Amino acid sequence: MLYHFLVPLERQFRLLHVFTYISFRAVGAAVTALILSFVVGPLILRALHRQAYHQVVREGTPDSHAGKGTTPTMGGLIILNSAILSMLFWGRFSLSRPYMWIALAVTIWMGAIGLLDDSLKLKQKRAGEKNRGLIERYKLTGQLVIGLALGWYVWQHPLSPNLPGASTSLPFFKYYVVVPLAGYAWLYVLFTTFILAGTSNSVNITDGLDGLAAGLSAVAFGTFAIFAYIIGRADMSRYLGVFYLVDSGELTVFCLAMVGALIGFLWYNTHPADVFMGDTGSLALGGALGGVAILLKSEFVLAFVGAVFGAETVSVILQRFVFKYRRRRHGLEYAQQHRVFRRAPLHHHFELRGWSEPQVVVRFWIIGILCAFFALSTLKLR
Repeated sequence: MLYHFLVPLERQFRLLHVFTYISFRAVGAAVTALILSFVVGPLILRALHRQAYHQVVREGTPDSHAGKGTTPTMGGLIILNSAILSMLFWGRFSLSRPYMWIALAVTIWMGAIGLLDDSLKLKQKRAGEKNRGLIERYKLTGQLVIGLALGWYVWQHPLSPNLPGASTSLPFFKYYVVVPLAGYAWLYVLFTTFILAGTSNSVNITDGLDGLAAGLSAVAFGTFAIFAYIIGRADMSRYLGVFYLVDSGELTVFCLAMVGALIGFLWYNTHPADVFMGDTGSLALGGALGGVAILLKSEFVLAFVGAVFGAETVSVILQRFVFKYRRRRHGLEYAQQHRVFRRAPLHHHFELRGWSEPQVVVRFWIIGILCAFFALSTLKLR
């Protein structure tokens, strides 16, 4: 909004030229989102307390989490309100290259699915029913719909004239490769759908300890802000041997707005948490992260940036697969006594090994930061 109102006046007021710099607006977006989280946070917290929107403790969590049933959930509304308002304030929205519009649409869509899921869980809890929330196939359907829509749009409407829509980049290789060949470009749509749904569910699985998902997401968005800035600059992309996406640098504003909102949310979400983000936040964050990776054609870089999210998801899949296999081969008692992890997702395994909750969170943050450094190294190691 500021860009569209103030930049046309730069001829009369030279100082306003600063709003043409993505770096200035991105930092402004981060600071604004952080401040907004301190403004809207208490308002949303009071509303959640008033409506008794308390956390539904997941089955299979350690006994130490039993007391979290009185902590409000849906705190993702703090993140979404702060970040989106900041983006609208500092972003440059273009219809010809709608990076910001697409990223916002994916985030809001995923957030709406999470909000519906949280609302149904709370409604079922009050009615004394089993807390299933939104039926899994309906939730997955919503994720697949936006994934297919995003993949199809990027394929059919390339956002940059110098790259085909159905393409991606590979770490450690210069420039880009076209993923599907000949008449199989539609496979790109399935690929992006898998990335978007997988990332949103991975962040959702990771959201099990105070501050864990929020901190890791802040690191991931900060890393992609650097990628967006470099890929969106012709000079930097040429120097580093990466592809150039015209106007994609605007996603730097999007990413840093998310970072600011997440840091502000951590004020309320650090141990012991005053509020949890719930599916409202985790699905939206995962969708936004996956959407940014797809728009920047950096889906494989996401495997490095989000390695902790991936490890959490793999731990759940492996735990379930091995348990079912051993139950079928050796019986239920044997399967219960010979699990791969003491409890899945992975963060609960380390809790039961004696790590305190803050220890698990901070150590996972450190691993996430190391993964981010490794992802950034791929910019030069080509």
